Amino acid sequence: MNNIYIKLHQLNKSKFRSNFHLTDKDKNYIKEKGLETIKKHAYDFVNKRIAPQVIENDGNQTPMRGHPVFVAQHATATCCRSCLYKWHNISKNKKLNNQEIKYIIDIIMEWINNELST
Repeated sequence: MNNIYIKLHQLNKSKFRSNFHLTDKDKNYIKEKGLETIKKHAYDFVNKRIAPQVIENDGNQTPMRGHPVFVAQHATATCCRSCLYKWHNISKNKKLNNQEIKYIIDIIMEWINNELST
């Protein structure tokens, strides 16, 4: 079984993480923009807010709502470096590499796809 599916299953058991869901507004936004554009947004957000070695406002850099990717980041524990370390064992004090960024984007997009099918 793919590591992403195992991790999503584990996250779904968390009372906090399992409370996040896309709203109808989020789903309509995704439908309007298309999944490829949402994926580009995810890369942009992760590269700017999560990937740098030093993040001044770590723990507060990802809003709870306002974009489907933000919701997905909280649901998948990819919202800050502390959550990435706790849930995904990705070290805090280093710049993320391309493989780590791809993993984060993949889990975000898989969660979004799952939400769209419910």
